[in-house]
Amino acid sequence: MTTSSNKTVTAVAHTNIALIKYWGKQDSELIIPYTSSLSLTLDQFYTQTSVQFNANLSEDRITIDDHVVTGTGSKRVHDFLELVRQESGLNLSAEVNSTNHVPTAAGLASSASAFAALAAAASKAAGMNLSLTDLSRLARRGSGSACRSIFGGFVEWQKGFDDASSFAVPIETRHLNDIRIVALTVEKHQKPVSSRKGMAFSVKTSPYYPTWIKVVDADLANIKAAIKDNDFTRFGTISELNAMRMHALTLSADPDFLYFTGDTLVAMNEVKRLRHSGIECYYTIDAGPNIKIICQQANVKVITDTFSTLFGPTKVTVAKPGPGVKYL
Repeated sequence: MTTSSNKTVTAVAHTNIALIKYWGKQDSELIIPYTSSLSLTLDQFYTQTSVQFNANLSEDRITIDDHVVTGTGSKRVHDFLELVRQESGLNLSAEVNSTNHVPTAAGLASSASAFAALAAAASKAAGMNLSLTDLSRLARRGSGSACRSIFGGFVEWQKGFDDASSFAVPIETRHLNDIRIVALTVEKHQKPVSSRKGMAFSVKTSPYYPTWIKVVDADLANIKAAIKDNDFTRFGTISELNAMRMHALTLSADPDFLYFTGDTLVAMNEVKRLRHSGIECYYTIDAGPNIKIICQQANVKVITDTFSTLFGPTKVTVAKPGPGVKYL
């Protein structure tokens, strides 16, 4: 086994917003999903993480947002580092320093950027030098959606059937390049039901879950065709509908649970009002209360003005398609 390393590697990964949702695992240990999914990487929300494997450490030392994390709070990071050690042959504890420029556990996919950055920094610090495909596979083991944050722009996570075949691939296109996401941070507190628990409840107890698997296959094929055809209306309609179909699983679980707040519903209705008045926009919502409005550059100002008046300008952020993982 390799027993020494002095490299500190820093990586930056951006969060992504799922447009065709990932909701449910058929293998919870390897994080193999029941369905493929499609996302857009965003430029405004990201995680920066530095990793050094250090012979002077007796255990992993993990700092997130300037706070040392210990006990159960550090378990996911420690388990991921164990995976890196197993695959690299390195036998050293690691020092991890991570800063999230994403509200944590509020439905803005903070775990996606966090584990994508950790996978990139830790693997390179351990001397692995992975391809982007293998890096996507590794990131998936920390958080499923992290496999998509390895790449920029539109990204498809191909569900696969085992560890080797489940990874993300970029969707190369020049179409819909004026797409914008207006993110509304109506709530910054942690959600009451984690994505992992919510998925498990939905898979186990919603009578509609088998239908969801079929629906996602159709939605994914249709949205990829909309991207290829440069059809924003079809693209937005499919995205909004798929999000609501996902949240129908939480409402039909036993016990039922809901990620929306009153402000979420206000924002959803306002998007519909804008659309009916001729301002084309659509919403999508992940596992949390915060809403993401899908629009084109020409309508950004009226949308941001509207929601700044409703919720305050500090809660409104405009994002563009963002880049894949980078090393600093």
